[in-house]
Amino acid sequence: MNLEADVEPNGRKGYVFTGKVLVNFDMDDTTMVEATAYRSSSGAEDDYKILPWSIPKQTFKSFADSHYKDIVYKNLKQCSNIPEPENVYPWPKGTYKFDRCTATGDGMPEIAPEGYYKVIFTISGEVETGFTTIVRLFTKTDMIG
Repeated sequence: MNLEADVEPNGRKGYVFTGKVLVNFDMDDTTMVEATAYRSSSGAEDDYKILPWSIPKQTFKSFADSHYKDIVYKNLKQCSNIPEPENVYPWPKGTYKFDRCTATGDGMPEIAPEGYYKVIFTISGEVETGFTTIVRLFTKTDMIG
């Protein structure tokens, strides 16, 4: 698995990310997935506290039937070529592209305090891989006039 991503400003709308993921191994019933979520008010490493929004370690099939369908696909389908939920298991090998993506918020908590959110996503089984993402959440105010 190979992951490349860049974050860039999107004018006054915030930020978008562009990237690609190469999946060249079989994600099947031997593949396990988990994600651990943390929040920090300052962004300092020692300030992060674990959140209940984590995804417990589970088979890729369980992840595909729940979190992928309800969160990942709903948030990224408009800007990527990731497979539809009914075609995700077993995951098709290939290169998946993300073009100026921003999360829609579908399936995520409706209210979250401002701060820094870090998610450590881990895949284990035939391959041991993962990634960490950090996002700053802040209140957006629209200027009138």
